[in-house]
Amino acid sequence: MTTIVSSRYDAVIVGGGHNGLVAAAYLARAGRRVLVLERLARVGGAAVSTRAFPGVDARLSRYSYLVSLLPRKVVRDLGLRLELRRRRIASYTPTERDGKPTGLLVDAADPDRTRESFRALTGGDREWQAWQRFYGTTGEVARRVFPTLTEPLPSRAELRRRVDHGAAWTALFERPLGETVERAFTDDLVRGVVLTDALIGTFTHAHDPALLQNRCFLYHVIGNGTGDWDVPVGGMGAVTDALSEAALAAGAEIRTGCEVTAVATDGRGDAEVTYRHRDGEATVAAPKVLVNAAPAALARLLGEEPGPAPEGSQLKVNMVLRRLPRLRDAAADPREAFAGTFHIAEGYRDLETAYTEALAGRMPSAPPSEIYCHTLTDPSILGPESARQGVQTLTLFGLHMPARLFGDPTAKGRALAASLAQLDAVLAEPIADCLATDADGRPCIEARTPPELEREIGLPGGHIFHRDLAFPFTDEEPADAAARWGVATAHPNVLLCGAGAVRGGGVSGIPGHNAAQAVLADPGR
Repeated sequence: MTTIVSSRYDAVIVGGGHNGLVAAAYLARAGRRVLVLERLARVGGAAVSTRAFPGVDARLSRYSYLVSLLPRKVVRDLGLRLELRRRRIASYTPTERDGKPTGLLVDAADPDRTRESFRALTGGDREWQAWQRFYGTTGEVARRVFPTLTEPLPSRAELRRRVDHGAAWTALFERPLGETVERAFTDDLVRGVVLTDALIGTFTHAHDPALLQNRCFLYHVIGNGTGDWDVPVGGMGAVTDALSEAALAAGAEIRTGCEVTAVATDGRGDAEVTYRHRDGEATVAAPKVLVNAAPAALARLLGEEPGPAPEGSQLKVNMVLRRLPRLRDAAADPREAFAGTFHIAEGYRDLETAYTEALAGRMPSAPPSEIYCHTLTDPSILGPESARQGVQTLTLFGLHMPARLFGDPTAKGRALAASLAQLDAVLAEPIADCLATDADGRPCIEARTPPELEREIGLPGGHIFHRDLAFPFTDEEPADAAARWGVATAHPNVLLCGAGAVRGGGVSGIPGHNAAQAVLADPGR
């Protein structure tokens, strides 16, 4: 049977998530004829804003919610109309010492205040001084590593020379992170606050010999050379809107409601992309196909064996509140505590216990999680009436919630109840008493598990990074432009442009940028 090709493009991009839009904008600005095919009715993938509750005028970042890794270079190159707002409070971690509620406050703008908080919690300056040394070192690494993410992929030796800090290289790239954390810090709570950046969306532990925790930690502390996690003004949908506008303005064609069902290639000539749409089926051809989907999804499109299934590990909870809850620590202002990252049940031993329970297939008895309030930094996501009433939003991200725990239909409810119970334990009033209600009188709270993330936005196993993160270097000699940029597949004319690329993960646009550069560096294929 002969395949009828309806159109030919210079590049076809499978998936209209933020990385696909970045790639489309770069290629179209370079004069390429580009088509983006998106399965859903809107672009953005996980970087979207939604009015999640009927009658409540609040545009929630339903999936992804903060931005750190989006390079300023990409923002400048594409002329993105986007504001990222810095959070003054980095984190607040409630706890109890000597039977009294207290907490650790990290004020990014006031080191003296942070030092006093460390001193009050730990009884001295040792942990504060260790904190300063540790994050001083990671800051040096961030400033040297981050610029390489939008350059051709360095070798391990090249990146090590770039880092130029033997102890830091060993600690972050060669030895389990737990060794460094335990050597640097003595306080269990401080250790836990540090370790959380190594566990977000990654089911692992402090001493994992595969160093999954190190890779996750690295991507969480190197963003733009500072590691700051910023609030997108207007919500994550504003990021997608800016990227979509840039791609369309450059001349890219974007089709939504088009589900790609197959990619066919012999690796030499044009690849063919078949997709379904409301009027039937069509096939388009291009010398380059960029896939903004997980490697496992690409394998299925190619008719190949996808290999071991990735497993996501998180519980994402969105809430709209009538007001912020009061804290058991009466000295803590909720407007500060919730403005940064609010750590719950994330002491070092807490994290290990939760991991061990989940590994055994049991729901963690005290699920660790972290919360932040978008509206304290950016109230623009609220309608005028909601803002006038003092409405606030909360995002809870639960750790050590692997997909394996959610085969039981009751598991989601149990996970949510257990997570909220840990939150309530540090509040002076139940969070349920603070929830707003929607037009039907229901509490404004929703949760998303890894299986739901797979069904809704195509994340395999609910894995927010598409697969395990990789270190940002190569141990092999790159064979072509795609390999040099870390976006290669087994097929020379099919490239990864999503989170599953070598330097993927997070809302960064880096894989989209790198895939576009690989195409532009190899125009003759």
